[in-house]
Amino acid sequence: MQITASTVSLTVDDVAASQRFFTSHLGYVEQAAAEGFASLTRGDAAVDIVLLARGTDVLPADQRDQHAAGLILAFTSTGIEDEEKRLRAEGVDITMPLREEPWGERLFQIKDPNGVVIQFVEWATPSEPA
Repeated sequence: MQITASTVSLTVDDVAASQRFFTSHLGYVEQAAAEGFASLTRGDAAVDIVLLARGTDVLPADQRDQHAAGLILAFTSTGIEDEEKRLRAEGVDITMPLREEPWGERLFQIKDPNGVVIQFVEWATPSEPA
């Protein structure tokens, strides 16, 4: 087997709100969309995202009413300090301000309108030995 792409499918209450958030603030573009469905992509290594309306019949019965909770969609990138400033200036709520962990991880978090947690990570030189 060879994996040629990766996609995360998120079940949300308001597909249009998440779709607008990801396209307006995070550089995603729509690949396809229909009632209760949107497929988003970027031109880089970011995972593709499929948004499905909670309760949709295309999901197995035991998954229809689940919500994308307990999940952190993490993007490892460069320049996250500038990214946090840009998102803050655009009015995005920074739910965890930029910080650096002793092991060298720099990160901050935001949430989309459906409560999907999005984390940006950049690796720095650790300030303490591992």
